[in-house]
Amino acid sequence: MAEMTSKERILGAIRGEKTDRVPWSPFLAYYWEHLPAQDRNCGQLEYMKRMGADPLLRGFNVLYHAKRHGCEHTHTNNGRTMTDTYTTKVGTLTEIRTYSPSGNTWFLTGHPVKTEEDFKTLQYIMENTEITENLAGFEREYAAIGEEAVTAPSIGLNQKTAFQAMVEHWCGTEQLVYALCDYPETVEECLDVIRERNMETLRISVRSSADVFNFFEDSSTTNISPAMFEEYTAPEINAWGKLIHQEGKLLMHHACGHLKGLLPKIAETEIDILESISPPPTGNVDIAECAERLPGHIALIGGIEPTFFRNCSMDALEKRVIELLTAMKGKRYVLANSDSCPPGVAYEKFLLISELVRKHG
Repeated sequence: MAEMTSKERILGAIRGEKTDRVPWSPFLAYYWEHLPAQDRNCGQLEYMKRMGADPLLRGFNVLYHAKRHGCEHTHTNNGRTMTDTYTTKVGTLTEIRTYSPSGNTWFLTGHPVKTEEDFKTLQYIMENTEITENLAGFEREYAAIGEEAVTAPSIGLNQKTAFQAMVEHWCGTEQLVYALCDYPETVEECLDVIRERNMETLRISVRSSADVFNFFEDSSTTNISPAMFEEYTAPEINAWGKLIHQEGKLLMHHACGHLKGLLPKIAETEIDILESISPPPTGNVDIAECAERLPGHIALIGGIEPTFFRNCSMDALEKRVIELLTAMKGKRYVLANSDSCPPGVAYEKFLLISELVRKHG
């Protein structure tokens, strides 16, 4: 068949249509930030085109503005810790991040929500957050990109469901579990307000020209149980999916952690794409197993584990890529490195994969 554009190839693979080959859509998070300025200045789209990849721009855009009213935000950074303080008339929340020299990154070491009163403060902040549209810049970018890429804007205030935002950002798993036991009504009321703000971001986003919408859920049984996913997370995902499908668009779920125990629950959701599936050690399930356990209408993206990508030989990488292309042949599949890309991956590895998908895909 005739050679397809990157946009045609990615969307065709996701929709289960016949394509000229398997799309290869690397995820450059973390890797990109450590590249020399002369590489970054060209932009990720041009960088990926130059290496022969099919650009899937995950979460590059948010199509709304979120403005907090009645909340004063202060930020301090002494090089070792970053502190963000949110001061309102009903209470104050403080978030702390600590720098890791060995990882060259910042880690959340102090969640801002710790007590029942903190949940009430967070609810006040969310009740007084105004969501307005920010579509014009994206529409210009979408038109300029044309057939060269698929761009998938992020939805949700924290680019994830309310419950997962509570787990990762506001509260932490342990404190959240205790809070749900000690004062469930307070927690539920706060979650409901966040869900409504999240839905407002979605109602705006679906009015855009975007074909796919992404949320960085980071789903994993390392921080939530299947029961939690079913009760708190899946209903919000399903509400998003139904609205997106009414507009003829697609919902992409970024799930980069331990998924094996969640697959039966994910299988029942309204998603169209499960993205960043990774074998151990980052994840705990191979993409071929996911294909066997999930319904055929859910497209899968990933397969190349991040630390393997960083440390493997060229021969081992070639073997892995051919293994993935063989196992996923005929399925709704986009080849990618899973979750993120560690700094230091040799550029030649990206070029090798580009060559292999043209030869074997």
